[in-house]
Formats: sequence, structure tokens, C-alpha cells
Amino acid sequence: MRTGERDSLARQLALVLRHAPEKFNLEMDINGWIDVKDIIRQFKGANERRYHWLRPHHFRAISETDPKGRYEVRGNMMRATYAHTVEIELDLPTDNIPDALYYPCSPDECDNLLELGVSPSGRSHVHLSANIRSAAEAGHMHHTLPTLLEVDTARMVAAGDTIWHAGVTVYLADNVPATYISVVPNDHPEYELARVHWDEEE
Repeated sequence: MRTGERDSLARQLALVLRHAPEKFNLEMDINGWIDVKDIIRQFKGANERRYHWLRPHHFRAISETDPKGRYEVRGNMMRATYAHTVEIELDLPTDNIPDALYYPCSPDECDNLLELGVSPSGRSHVHLSANIRSAAEAGHMHHTLPTLLEVDTARMVAAGDTIWHAGVTVYLADNVPATYISVVPNDHPEYELARVHWDEEE
């Protein structure tokens, strides 16, 4: 599978597995799984010339090589592990959750989140990062200098809230109450390292 083919397939999979399976007349189960053979049939039906080479092992390769763990394959079934806008019931791991996770936001919305908490925005769940560096990188995609929030997930779990481990560094929550949120200082060493990396890229 060439790089261009892989990128094209990954974009289509994101649409199907996260947002709009109905656009390809595909049926997703309650946990987000779709049969790989059905995906292949619909992709080829929509564009045989582009996807004539497509086989089940290509989906397995994308799942196994994705650095963020965005996809999962079990047997003949495939799903996205996070970033859904369609409603699904998660059956992801909920054990061994770190005591703290992180959420990036714009400086302008920080005070509001500290008062009201974090709710999903355009997605089915709140996405949290495993460490400051990952949160900084996620936030930098949308904001020049994001504000980073630390979530006391140890207290959340102790209070009965569920947190799911979705990707390599991605965790999900239904929402994050304000009482568990604090601000990561801009001079935190890990955040400073992330900003040095951004400066080097410019």
C-alpha cells in the first residue's frame, strides 16, 4: 500500500468509523464496529478504480501502524477508538487510569471551563491526553499558545465517574466537572519543552 493510497483510505475510514457510516450505507453496531468486508464492498462500489486493490489486511495494517491507536480490528470487524460524533456505547478499558490527565483549551475559554467544567464539543465524549506534551500538541493544532488544564482523574474515578482508555495517549470522559480541574502553569518544564519544539519548527 503506497503512502497516497494509505492516506486516502485513512481519510475515508475516519468519515465512516467516526462520523457518517450511513453515507456509505454501512451499518455500525452499538459499540462502533463495522464489518471490514462491508466497508471494502462499499468503497469499491463507490470508486472501483481507486480501491480495486483493497483487501482486509490493509485495514489491519492501518490499525497496527497508527501511532495514536485511532483504530482497532478484531476478527472481521473494525472501529475507531475515539473522536466519534455518532453516538456509541463504549466498551473500552477503564482500568489503570492515570491519576492526572490533561485538556487543552484556548486562553479565552479557560475561565469558563474552570467555572462550568468541560463538556464534549462536537464529539460524543471529552478527549483527555495522557501527558502535558500530548495535550500541548493537540491544543497547538488549534491555538498558537493553548492553555492546559490538569484533570484530577484519581478523584473523578473515586467519585464514580468513568474514564475510558481509547488510544495510545487518549482517554475519554462523558464530561469533567469543574471541581477536578486546575491550570497547568505556562512555565511547567514539560510545556516549555513543547514550545521549544514549536519554535524550532517555525
